[in-house]
Parts: sequence; structure tokens; C-alpha cells
Amino acid sequence: MKKIVALVCILLSASALARTAYITDEHRITLRSGESATHRILRMLPTGERLTVLSSNSASGYSKVRTASGMEGFVLTRMLVNQPVARDRLAAIEAEVKALKAAPGELNVRLAQLTEQYTALRQQHDTLQKAKTLVDQEYAALQRTSSNAVRIANERNELRKQVASLTREVEDVKQQNRELENKTAQNWFLIGAGVVVGGVILGLILPHLRLRRRKNSWGSL
Repeated sequence: MKKIVALVCILLSASALARTAYITDEHRITLRSGESATHRILRMLPTGERLTVLSSNSASGYSKVRTASGMEGFVLTRMLVNQPVARDRLAAIEAEVKALKAAPGELNVRLAQLTEQYTALRQQHDTLQKAKTLVDQEYAALQRTSSNAVRIANERNELRKQVASLTREVEDVKQQNRELENKTAQNWFLIGAGVVVGGVILGLILPHLRLRRRKNSWGSL
């Protein structure tokens, strides 16, 4: 298990700008302040120590590294390997084998726990899938309702415009009716005045006509 974890760590770190490296199978190597043997030694690094490689210079043969404590310096590139040294890997494997031999029942317990967790996760997945389906259906219904609401709002606005237009037309018709009523009243007033004036004129003319007829009748005698 630890061997697989170490392999995954190596694969992930290889894709990043800074990679992980380990001190090769030597007792100790020097961490220097520069890229040559003349630079000051900052620290002696033991075999198997994990380092972060920041950069490498193929011309000088040195790599810039950072220790787990944060100290930065330069080491010989050939002293670095991409995985833990054989001694550490062997010790890890031996510890794992020893643990497996010492507690075989724990594997069954762990397997049962994992099986139970898998079953629970599967049930949760099914529940979430059903909930997602319901949410999708509700979302689709909301979309339809939203589109209907927009259509209804547009129709309502159109009806408001039509009502406003009809209201203006009704007001125009009322105004025309009022004007016609006023004009009719004026016409009737004029007609009535004409009748009165005509009556007065007739009243003045008729007596003269009667007198003339009488005079004419006397003249004929």
C-alpha cells in the first residue's frame, strides 16, 4: 500500500514545476551554497532524505533543492533519485508485510468496513440521483412556467396598449358627440329664432295686406 502511495506521489510531482527527489544510497552528501565544490557547505544530508528539486543545471551538474525544513541549496544531480532508496523501500515493505502477518483479521474487518461504506455510498448515490432527477424536472417546469409568464406579460402589455387605444377612441367619439349636440342645439336655436322672426314679420305684413284688399274692394265699387 505504501509502495503504491509513493508511486502516486512521484507521478503527481513529476507534472509540477518542482519535483520530488531523494538522496541516493550514500551515507551523506553535502548541501552547498553554490554550484561547485568550492562553495560553502550548508548542511550534510543523510541517505533517503526527501528533497524538492527547484531547478537543475546540466552544465554544472548541480540541482537547486529545498529540504523539508525549508533550507535551500545545491547538491550534485547524480546524487538524486526519483524514488526512495532501496533501503527505505525495503524497510517499508518489510513493515507492511509484518503488519499484514501480525493482523490478518484486520484485513477482513477492514474489508467489511469498506464493503459497508461502499453500500452506504451506493445508496446515497441512488438517493442523490433521484433527487437530481426531481430537481431537473422542477427546473424544466420552472422554465416552462417562466416562458408562459413572459408570454402572459407580453400579452398583458399588448392588451393594455389596446385598452389605451380604445379609451382614446371612446374619448374622441364622446368629444365628437358633444360637438354634434352643441351644433344641433345651435341649429335648433337658429331655427327657433327664424320661426320667431318669421312670425313677427308675418304679423307685420298681414295687416297691410288686409288693408290693401279692403281698399281695392272699395275702389271697385
